[in-house]
Order: sequence, then C-alpha cells, then structure tokens
Amino acid sequence: MNNRKEPPVILVVGDSCEDIFVYGEVVRMSPEAPVPIIQPTDKTTNGGMAKNVLANLLQLEVDAFLVTNTEEIVKTRYVDNRSSQMVLRVDENDVCDRIKEETLLQVKSNLFKGLIFDALVISDYCKGFLTEEDIKYLCDNNETVFVDTKKRFGTFLENADYIKINDLEYKKNFGIDFLASLWDVDLDRYNGGFKNKTIITQGRHGCLYNDEMFPVEEVSVRDVSGAGDTFLAGLVKKYIETDDIRESIKFAQECATAVVQKHGVATV
Repeated sequence: MNNRKEPPVILVVGDSCEDIFVYGEVVRMSPEAPVPIIQPTDKTTNGGMAKNVLANLLQLEVDAFLVTNTEEIVKTRYVDNRSSQMVLRVDENDVCDRIKEETLLQVKSNLFKGLIFDALVISDYCKGFLTEEDIKYLCDNNETVFVDTKKRFGTFLENADYIKINDLEYKKNFGIDFLASLWDVDLDRYNGGFKNKTIITQGRHGCLYNDEMFPVEEVSVRDVSGAGDTFLAGLVKKYIETDDIRESIKFAQECATAVVQKHGVATV
C-alpha cells in the first residue's frame, strides 16, 4: 500500500462548461403549446464536465490542476421545485477548439510545465477539445492515466490504465443492445483488451469491474447530474493513496452516493 504523507497531485485534461440550474414552480401548462410554464425562483452556476472533476478533486483535498478550453460552453437546466424533474435543457456553444499542440506536447512523463503529477485524468465530453490522437498521445506518454470518454472505444485507449464509462456507454460500445449493432465492436473485443481496465457505473445497481459487481447504498436520488465526475475524482484520489482499484471503486461510490442526494451539479 502507498503510504503517502503529502496530498497527491493530479492533472485533469478535457473539455469543460458552465452548468446553470434554474429552479422554479411549474403551475400550469402553456395554452400555446403542450409545454409547462415555469416561474423561476432560484438559480445556481458552477463549472461542469472537466471543471466539475477538478472541483471534486479539490474538495477531496487533492492538489489538482486543469487544462481545458477557453471557449464558453453553457448548459442551462430548468428544474421543477416540486418534483425535482428537469423540464428543459438548453445547450449553448456546444463545441470548442482543439487543445493547442504545444500544450499537448508539454504533458509528458507525468510532467507539465514543471509540475510533476501522480495521475492524469482525461475527461473527454467529445466537444472538440481532444481527438482520439490526442488521447492516445496522453495515454502513451504518461503513467497512471484514467480516462472518461464519450468516444467509441478504439486502439487509442490501449495504454490507458483505467477507463470509466456508464452502463449506456458500455452497451453501445460492446454490442449489448441494438444501437451497438451499427458499430463494429463486440464482447470478444471487450474481453480481449478492455475488460480488466474498464469500470462501468450502473446507477442504483452499483458498479461493475472485471466481472465483479460492487453494490451501492440505496438512497433518495435528487439529481444525477455530474455524479460521474464525482465518481471519477474519488476513484483517482483513492487509487493514488492505496494503489488498490477495488478499494478505490468503493470510495468512489461513496462519493457519488453523497452528491446524488443534492440538487444540481454538486461536489462531494
């Protein structure tokens, strides 16, 4: 076991956004269209996607740093106070420029601009900041790399240490449902190259890793927005401390369980 005395240093690379939640009262349906009318009562704003991973790492007392896009991507969610249900989501400027090549090339051998980091977290929401080639470069040239990507799995992920996806992404990638039949991927490929490094979150059912199911405490869920980012942050923090992926998964689940009981994109 790693008996670290200093906080781990983690570098996060990926696309980020601003998450806005507008809460209000839904009192009636519009006479002009079959949509609810919401009267806003409250509003919150915080960093989302890679910024949310960073925020959770900082809350977990990790020295964390972020390389992300400068363009402002905004996700605005309108939520009914009474039911806690989202009634509308508006995404603005949903793409960003690719990471600058000189910046990418500086992330090598667990070093970035003089900063020595213990782990690299790739938070890829597929908004344009990272290509498959960029992710491959980061995985090939650094150690202890965790990836959370919305991209279809491929050889660019071969040198990632661990990959976190949710159950829907797993099914789409590896031929579990009809959507995956459109893609040239299957379970043999999963078992051959990704099974021992892929961590699949399954909501209230828990988490699956290498054929082992990790159950999760049943709680009252208010909002799952950003829970995957929290899970990823907890996973990496604990792994750097213990070098034990199973203990890290359990800790990550505790972190995610805490935030789904809160409104909006919350930190642990």
